[in-house]
Amino acid sequence: MAEIVLYHHAQGLTEGVEAFAAVLRAAGHTVHTPDLYEGQVFATLEDGLGHARRTGFDTLLERGVAATEGLGDALVYAGFSLGVMPAQQLAQTRAGARGALLFHSCFPVAEFGDAWPAGVPVQVHGMDADPFFADDGDLDAARALADSTEHAELFVYPGKEHLFADSSLPSYDRDATELLTRRVLDFLGGADS
Repeated sequence: MAEIVLYHHAQGLTEGVEAFAAVLRAAGHTVHTPDLYEGQVFATLEDGLGHARRTGFDTLLERGVAATEGLGDALVYAGFSLGVMPAQQLAQTRAGARGALLFHSCFPVAEFGDAWPAGVPVQVHGMDADPFFADDGDLDAARALADSTEHAELFVYPGKEHLFADSSLPSYDRDATELLTRRVLDFLGGADS
């Protein structure tokens, strides 16, 4: 089974993020859910982004990297939106990465290195009309990543919701999340071998 570090989105470590982790645990995987916000959860995306800006994105990234101290190297890094930042950096730069799961966001590969690391599988999931994913460059970055390596899969779902895989938020889309979850479990089945 895979060992996963799952980073939360800008609203914090919500019940929906914890519920997603619980699904992965129920499938036999070990899942760590670091709290980059030190216990704070925000009711709206705008409030959460405001907190992230006040805290500083560099500070949040440092917390995300520090959360892996003491863990082994053979990890799958996963992130919801804001959490993609540490997940993608670690997948690209930390030796031994077994994979990456990038939900609702994707950075250009050049943000963290010259190229996606050879042999590290990655999935990117987002909605085709999500203004954060489709209009802010994330979809373009995801397409470039998928074109750059045979180990990348890009899954685009119909809809406009940003955090559609968080069951505790109004943006939750059950059908898209069920499909995403099946794809993630298939991916993790390959990452643990």
